[in-house]
Amino acid sequence: MHVVPGRPRRGPGALRLLALGLAALVLHGCGGLLPRSHESVNVTWSNFEEAKAAFDRIEPGATTVADLKALGFDPYTSPNATILTYLDLIKYFMPNQSIRLEDLDPAVRACISVRDACRGFRMTAGEKHSKRYGNVLLDLFNFRRRATQTGWQFTALLLAQDDRITYKLWGGKPTLDGQTDRRNPLGPLQSLDNVLPVLVE
Repeated sequence: MHVVPGRPRRGPGALRLLALGLAALVLHGCGGLLPRSHESVNVTWSNFEEAKAAFDRIEPGATTVADLKALGFDPYTSPNATILTYLDLIKYFMPNQSIRLEDLDPAVRACISVRDACRGFRMTAGEKHSKRYGNVLLDLFNFRRRATQTGWQFTALLLAQDDRITYKLWGGKPTLDGQTDRRNPLGPLQSLDNVLPVLVE
């Protein structure tokens, strides 16, 4: 074996120590390397309470569609807004035959009865933060991925007849607080489960 003069040889022991040092760095000092995500929809409001307070200012019979813009519920410019026809509303309020038209709120029945003069607006607002935590190597190689989710979600449904709000309904989740813990015994090979049958065919 030819050895270059003046250049020290690195034996297996030195490489092993270097590998152990890198592993220790990853395991104990690189928790910040795990990915984080932030999703936001219609961030006119900073929390659920603000969205609900704006919704409470909508007065059926008095508020017009044009008034919604100042309240943050403009269906034509707000992200994640859906405009519903009277046919969509029939499916929404009567998803099965056990619910009859006469079972619905009078304002809903009145809106559906005028057909094309009736419009529904469904809008969603909220934020979702996701942060992965745990062992970096296990996460990196897809053996185990753990994450926390926080945030809030507010959903509003408005009915308008002749451009005047006649009915409103709200729902949502004031606080999103959950955890996921996904284990994959095969690690990076786990994703091949759906690929192998295709390759075999």
